[in-house]
Amino acid sequence: MSQSLDRALTLVAALAGEPKTLDQLAEEIGVHKSTVLRLLRTLESHHFVHREGARHYRLGSALFDLANRSLEQRDVRRGAEPALAALNERTGHTVHLASFEDGEVVYIDKFEGHHAVRMYSRVGKRAPLHCTAVGKVLAAALPPARRDELARSLGYPALTANTITDADSYLAELERVAERGYALDATEHEDFIHCIAAPVRGARGEVLAALSLSVPTVLLDIDGLLALVPDLLAAAEEASIRCGWSRNEQGGTSR
Repeated sequence: MSQSLDRALTLVAALAGEPKTLDQLAEEIGVHKSTVLRLLRTLESHHFVHREGARHYRLGSALFDLANRSLEQRDVRRGAEPALAALNERTGHTVHLASFEDGEVVYIDKFEGHHAVRMYSRVGKRAPLHCTAVGKVLAAALPPARRDELARSLGYPALTANTITDADSYLAELERVAERGYALDATEHEDFIHCIAAPVRGARGEVLAALSLSVPTVLLDIDGLLALVPDLLAAAEEASIRCGWSRNEQGGTSR
């Protein structure tokens, strides 16, 4: 490593705790003040360091931006995979991971159920927002204005007798999802499958994806499906933690 780079990184680390003066930094890294000042000016020009008042320096906005971007680039599929696999093994039912893209659900991972009944879903397949549990979770996570705009833009095709077919009913459903922390598809997408889903959160509590458990109605009635909600929420929490979420993050809950 070059000496200048090593010293610059040492300066950044020295400022991690609290703002410091030029004299303090020079003493801490053991070089002349002129050398420290030259490094600080370079770091300041790239917003890695910010001068506070006449004498003190602190970490700059570029570091926080880089940290946030690094966390956002975590592969949610890779991070969530162990939790999906464990939920699939524990319940024997089909587990999906889905994301929001261009007004639709996109399945980004799937663990097939252990029973003979197979679902039509596959990784990369798209599904509607209004009648899938994962879609409801992803839509419920949007800011209220965006949620309302989205709900009023959907076409609401009736895929089964239970499909929600209007914006007001859908918005009311999204409120329930946001309040209880999980969504239910009561044979709204396919008339022989029902499903529950919960959010997978990132480092700031933002919803990165939705994790779901889908079960044929011939295997479990609605009460049996809802009895699996604690397992679903535990898996979603595990996946969230693996994706950088913490219980202490503002806006993040174990829901």
